[in-house]
Amino acid sequence: MQNTPSSAIPELEIPQPAAADWLWRPWYAKLWWAAIPIYWTVAAASLKNPALRPFFESAFAGYLTILFFPLTALLVLGFGFVRAWLDRPFAGDPLSDEEIEELERIKIEQETLRYPPDHLRPVGDIYDPFSGTIYIGNPLSPNNGSRI
Repeated sequence: MQNTPSSAIPELEIPQPAAADWLWRPWYAKLWWAAIPIYWTVAAASLKNPALRPFFESAFAGYLTILFFPLTALLVLGFGFVRAWLDRPFAGDPLSDEEIEELERIKIEQETLRYPPDHLRPVGDIYDPFSGTIYIGNPLSPNNGSRI
């Protein structure tokens, strides 16, 4: 029997996080989204009703304005979605052992180039131009032939 795409074993579907799970499904999200239009309706009514005006001119109303601003709710409730979206498993095959070893080798090489061992640093090598004033070609070096 030949392997055809129809007889291949189906891969498992990785569930992707849905924004609605964080932006609308929790009870506190529903309460917050329902309170936003109520707050702004009362705030708009305070323009016509002078009895509500002192409250909306207070500092506490300023805090409530920030709390009931729709973008604030979107940012706060969307934080859980972004965190779950970044932590989701990626689709595709996992790395093979050879690929992991190659990545570790590259990481070790990069660390060696960035932080070389003491015997590879040019600080004590008089023949390396990166060793500063002890370089034999530096005219300020005490090892320079013109200073001897």
